[in-house]
Amino acid sequence: MHQSTVTILYTSDVHGHAMPIQYGTNKKEDIGLAKYATVVEEHKESEENLIVIDNGDLIQGTPLMTHYVKEHLDKPNPMVGIMNRLQIDAGVIGNHEFNFGHAVLQQAIHESNFPWLSANIINIQTKEPAFGPPYIIKTFNNGITAAIIGVTTHYIPNWESTEHIEGLSFEDAFDILNSWVSYIKENEQPDIVIAAYHGGFEKDLHTGEATEDLTGENQGYQMVEEIEGIDILLTGHQHRRINELKNNVIVLQPGHNGQAYGKAEITLIKDKQDKWMIDSKKGHIQQFTDVKSNQQVLNYMEALESSTQTWLDQPIGKIDGDMVIHDSFQARINKHPFIEFIHKVQMDAAEVDISVSALLNNTSKGFSSEVTMRDIVSNYMYPNTLTVLELTGQDIKDALEKSAEYFTIEDNQIIVNPSFVEPKPQHYNYDIWHGIDYTMNISNPPGDRVSNMCYHGEPIKSHDTFHVVLNNYRASGGGNYDMFKHKKVVKEIQKDAVELIQTYFEKHPRVAAITTNNYQVVMNHN
Repeated sequence: MHQSTVTILYTSDVHGHAMPIQYGTNKKEDIGLAKYATVVEEHKESEENLIVIDNGDLIQGTPLMTHYVKEHLDKPNPMVGIMNRLQIDAGVIGNHEFNFGHAVLQQAIHESNFPWLSANIINIQTKEPAFGPPYIIKTFNNGITAAIIGVTTHYIPNWESTEHIEGLSFEDAFDILNSWVSYIKENEQPDIVIAAYHGGFEKDLHTGEATEDLTGENQGYQMVEEIEGIDILLTGHQHRRINELKNNVIVLQPGHNGQAYGKAEITLIKDKQDKWMIDSKKGHIQQFTDVKSNQQVLNYMEALESSTQTWLDQPIGKIDGDMVIHDSFQARINKHPFIEFIHKVQMDAAEVDISVSALLNNTSKGFSSEVTMRDIVSNYMYPNTLTVLELTGQDIKDALEKSAEYFTIEDNQIIVNPSFVEPKPQHYNYDIWHGIDYTMNISNPPGDRVSNMCYHGEPIKSHDTFHVVLNNYRASGGGNYDMFKHKKVVKEIQKDAVELIQTYFEKHPRVAAITTNNYQVVMNHN
């Protein structure tokens, strides 16, 4: 009896982590593509039938990549350079691939020695997939064939700057995957079908209960339940670690920031008609503990890494007073000087007096007395630009009610609503406003928590209009802030957050840590 095994290795949501380092602290860590390269090399030496895939959100997410885009675009994209060295079979377009704009993405694709798959991102003019083929077929020496189809969460227009996605149509990922799987089964008849989806799960894989609003952002559950003929579903986007066998489909998700990778092993046997049939399959999620970094990758990255470190250590400004975040929960319940500083940066750039911002995650430490570029990028890790929208008083009320959902009450104390923590932390979806006064009473039911809204001491009426600055993610409705969608855009500031903060410090080399207590988060004591 002939038997053969095909191994699939894949990364997802690497977010610019080439090096085994955390840039915020500059500490070494068991992460990144330099370590993954060692794993891939070892598999190449020991296995004949190997497929290597990246599942998207590759080129954005670290100071290294921010610095590359700002200063070194005359050189090849380093993340693509590493993947070329690993001779991966395919990449999938993720939502963050668009963050640096059209030119950076096109350059990355042009430099790739592998195809980028996304069957559902369509060029409006040609009506074809915009970035490459919808799928590829890999044939091994023993005649085994594997089809790899890539699709991307179609929710991207809800987050991305319109000029970054001009000329593109984002079709329903489930529908497109379903139709291509049928087509491939009929016309290619491969032995293995791999669906690589830059998206996650809308329902719990065990109970089928909805784990989030069913917006279409994540459709992995529906894919594994309803699409006939997939053998492996590779997922991402939600930054979870998942290894399940559901409906005889291997379902994987390897976390984020290059902390782990996914591996699937498919064993096939030949039947009486001399045709390969899948006999067994197994999934793994593996970390990089005790894995050595690949020296060739370290050498390749050396010049850019050194330039990045020099840039990160540049002193940018000074803080008078305490702008350190000691407790992220308290920094959201009560106005924190760091949040106030971000508001000032936004209002200065936009020339308006109402600003919306969030504490982006719970690792943000704020600023100590000396501020370097490293401090800025470790606190503000997204390349967001700014938008000024014209909003009504009602829009502001609706947005504040949405933010107030972040809190709930347990044991007579205000806590973070668990849905903002699991399955994916979404602390960045709680907004803090500056330039208006308001109260959130968490004892009241959601939708009826916000009161005492005032602007310059006057109550805000629902038909009043205001100019408000917020980041482009939120301005496009990101985080299900639907009240911001399709509102009048007064202006757009096309510098990203890191540049705006740097510019502000150039104008104000010393910044005082102060707070304006313009809001309250309260509850009725029983």
